[in-house]
Amino acid sequence: MESVQKDIDERSNLTGSNKFELLLFRLGQCMGADRSELYGINVFKIREIVAMPPITAIAGAVPHMLGVVNLRGEIIPVIDLPGVVGCTPTTGLNIILVTEFARTTQAFAVEAVDDIVRLEWNEVLSAEGHAAGTAVTSIARLDGNVPDTRLAQVLDVESIVRQMTPSDKPDVDPATVGPNLAMKPGTVILAADDSVVARKLIEQGLAAIGAPYIMTKTGKEAWDQLNAIATQAEAEGLQIRDKVAMVLSDLEMPEMDGFTLTRNIKNSSRLSSMPVVIHSSLSGSANEDLVTAAGADAYVAKFAAEDLASTIRRVLSR
Repeated sequence: MESVQKDIDERSNLTGSNKFELLLFRLGQCMGADRSELYGINVFKIREIVAMPPITAIAGAVPHMLGVVNLRGEIIPVIDLPGVVGCTPTTGLNIILVTEFARTTQAFAVEAVDDIVRLEWNEVLSAEGHAAGTAVTSIARLDGNVPDTRLAQVLDVESIVRQMTPSDKPDVDPATVGPNLAMKPGTVILAADDSVVARKLIEQGLAAIGAPYIMTKTGKEAWDQLNAIATQAEAEGLQIRDKVAMVLSDLEMPEMDGFTLTRNIKNSSRLSSMPVVIHSSLSGSANEDLVTAAGADAYVAKFAAEDLASTIRRVLSR
C-alpha cells in the first residue's frame, strides 16, 4: 500500500513541473501505413487495463460500439477504438482501457498496450495544421526534440465519446444557462483548449450568456496573449482586469498545461489578481485538489453549459 501511495503522489507531483504520463498503445495498421503506429492517452484518464472480457452486443448500437461489459457489477460501454480511427488490428482486440473523464466511464478496445512514458508538455505539439482529424489533438515526441524521435498520436477521447454517444438534447440551451453575464464593459474572457470540439462547445456556451471571449489553443498561447494584453493595458494606463475579466483554461494542452498556466498567472506581479477557472475532463477529487493547489479560483468538469455558466458567474461576482 505504501508503494502504491508513493506512485500516486509521484504522478500527482508531475503537475507541478509541466509534466505528465502518457499510456502508449497500438491499434493495428491504418490504411496506407506499413506499420502499427503508437497512440496515447493521459494516464490520469485511465482507471484500469483489463484483458478483453466477454462483450454483450447491444441491438441498434452505432457503428464501432462493440457493446457492454459487466465489470465487477458495473455495466460499461466498450468502443472499438481501431475502428473509430480507421485501423485494422493484426492480432485482434485483446485489451480494454477503462477510462473515467468528462463525467463518464467507458472502455476502449485496443490491440496492445506498449508502455507508459513520462513527458514534458513542451514535447507535445498541436496536431492542428498537420492533416489530423478531430480524433487527434496533438503529437508527442517520445524521445525529445531529436532527429528521428518516435512519435505518438494523442487521441481526443472526449470527442470520440461524444461521437459514439450522441445526445438528443442541444449541447447549449439558452433557456437553461441563465441570463447574460454581467461583465465590465470592454473586457473579455480568455479561454484555452486544445480540442476542436471543446472549443466549439465553449464558444457556444460563452455566446449563450453574452460573454465576449478570445479563444486560444494551448496554455502557452493563452500565456503569451495575456502578457501582450497586459503590456497594452499598461501603455494605456489601465490594469489587466480592465481588459480581461478572467481566464478559462483546460488542463491537458500541448506546450504548456493548465496547471502551469495557472501558476504562472498567480505568480506574476501584474497578473496575480486574474481569476482562473479550470474547465477540464479530468474530473475527480484528486484532480480538483491539484487545481486548488495550483491557485485556480474554481474548477468545473466538462461539459455542462449550465455548470460552466454558473461557475463563471460565481467567480466574477466575488
